[in-house]
Amino acid sequence: MGIFSRFADIINSNISALLDKAEDPEKMVRLIIQEMEDTLVEVRSTSAKVLAEKKEIIRRIAKVQAQAQDWESKAELALSKDREDLAKAALIEKQKANELGSTFTTELVVVEEHILRLKEEVNQLQDKLADAKARQKTIIMRKQTASSRLEVKKQLDSSKIENAMSKFEQYERRVEGLESQVDSYDLGNEKSLTDEFAALEAEDSVNEELAALKAKMKANKTKAK
Repeated sequence: MGIFSRFADIINSNISALLDKAEDPEKMVRLIIQEMEDTLVEVRSTSAKVLAEKKEIIRRIAKVQAQAQDWESKAELALSKDREDLAKAALIEKQKANELGSTFTTELVVVEEHILRLKEEVNQLQDKLADAKARQKTIIMRKQTASSRLEVKKQLDSSKIENAMSKFEQYERRVEGLESQVDSYDLGNEKSLTDEFAALEAEDSVNEELAALKAKMKANKTKAK
């Protein structure tokens, strides 16, 4: 037995509730769609049979109407020949044909009502089927997304991340150590602000002494001449 045993079960079903209770929603929605498609085929097959029955009833109505018309013509012919007995008999047959035609007409009304109900059922079933297929796409997409996220989680295991960060921190410490060594070399060669001013003052003193020595040598040359 399928998920749905009758057409009414499908129309009145709450697909969301069925999927919420299912252990495997994707499998459940596939079964629901299959059941709906099978039911839709059955309803359409029934509709085809009822439509064929309607055509047959219409043919029967046309036939008995023609028979009634024929008996009326025969009754007129009998009267024209002064055969009232035959005319009455023909009219009785005409009455029988009309009664049979009325029966067929009543059957036709019932069949047409049945066809209308079948059309409504097909439309309702198609709407349910479209809803189920839309949910199937959503469920498949959600499952694929969840599976992808799970794979990412597995790839980015917390212990692996911690190991990677630990190695990164080790590399940072190594680089900081090298930078410290470079800074230590520069530290011995750096001049303080006081040292720089003292150097400027010393340079001025040397320049003054150099100028005095030049003046002295120039004076000695003059005396020698």
